[in-house]
Amino acid sequence: MVTKASKAKGLSLHTGLNLVSGAHYGGWTGELSACEFDANDMAALARGQGLKPTVLLTKKATRAAVLASIRAAAKSLKSGDLFFLSYSGHGGQVPDVTGEESDKQDETWCLYDGQLIDDELYAELGRFAKGVRVLVLSDSCHSGTVTRAAPPPPGAAAPAKSRMMPPAVAMRTYRDHQAFYDKLQRDVARADGGRPADPDAALAQLAVSPRLTALAAQLKAAVILVSGCQDNQTSLDGEHNGAFTERLLMVWNQGKFEGNYASFHAQIKARMPASQTPNLFVLGPAAAFLRQRPFKL
Repeated sequence: MVTKASKAKGLSLHTGLNLVSGAHYGGWTGELSACEFDANDMAALARGQGLKPTVLLTKKATRAAVLASIRAAAKSLKSGDLFFLSYSGHGGQVPDVTGEESDKQDETWCLYDGQLIDDELYAELGRFAKGVRVLVLSDSCHSGTVTRAAPPPPGAAAPAKSRMMPPAVAMRTYRDHQAFYDKLQRDVARADGGRPADPDAALAQLAVSPRLTALAAQLKAAVILVSGCQDNQTSLDGEHNGAFTERLLMVWNQGKFEGNYASFHAQIKARMPASQTPNLFVLGPAAAFLRQRPFKL
């Protein structure tokens, strides 16, 4: 417990990728415009609240660097401390080889030299000590359903670019590195006693699935996750910020926001375009965390 004589410690990691390595993604580099801006703006926000930020941009945002930074935070932080993790970039998918349905897809973050599977992220969150508060903000697409809108009429402005890895690229990347991604999932499942660790499913079905309730209960830390969109939507890029990050910064209003996490999410959601609805999930003993002012140490 943090006493009056001790001050909570805050660390943060901000990852933003304006492109990925074509060497891993079958020649696709997935150029985006605003992800590095997002990461730098989140780092500035964190620094302003007394956290010590680490920023990993594009080529430096490798799997090894991101995992090493998360693990270092997990080792360093104790009860009452805060870890703020933000990701801005493409979201992708790989087939789930450890779940109950053969056609199930696992969501991913597209890091520079390879994808970080949601199973892995969940396992990393499990490393944090009891009483640590973890906030995860993801301005990326985690969509399992892809729809194609009609092309804009002549003379209309081009639509904002989606932060979703194209399905054909996802399939090609998985095909070229299948053994790698399958092993990652099986290693996580083995470490968890053979049970599939699927944070998205756990978050969505926590109230109805005893198995997933038990899985989530393994988390000692209090975790709040806010995604930029629903599972059947895409997150939009922009010139200076992603749509989600832009609205978040508007609501935060240079630190003038005074509500809690629940009202913070609600006000961001109210400002979003109809095509993109941010989602709020919690894991672990997060009730008290939700009632706190965002980013507060």
